[in-house]
Amino acid sequence: QVQLVESGGGLVQAGGSLRLSCEGSGRTWSRCAMGWFRQAPGKEREFVAAINWSSRYTGYADSVKGRFTISRDGTKNTVYLQMNSLKPEDTAVYYCAADSSRCFSGSYTSALHDYEFWGQGTQVTVSS
Repeated sequence: QVQLVESGGGLVQAGGSLRLSCEGSGRTWSRCAMGWFRQAPGKEREFVAAINWSSRYTGYADSVKGRFTISRDGTKNTVYLQMNSLKPEDTAVYYCAADSSRCFSGSYTSALHDYEFWGQGTQVTVSS
């Protein structure tokens, strides 16, 4: 059974940090591009960050560039999102996703519809 499970969300004050984790099972996701997305209440789900299978290439939304870092540990089939200098506007449900069409690829995508598998999401709330 293919499964992605996020963890690490919570409540934090503005300026604080959180690290989200996404552990994959049922498939060797370490060989495929992975991404993080988020959805705030009343808004559409949006791209946050992505990483290719080898970790050589990463990409970020402009709103999080310089504050968030995506990384992965292939031995643990896990992707991380380190979030620093958090702002109230970062409040959202954060989802990790796997792009099974970009395995052993030097590329990643920010396009939501290219990601086939999704986790259940983890809530991040940043208080002002």
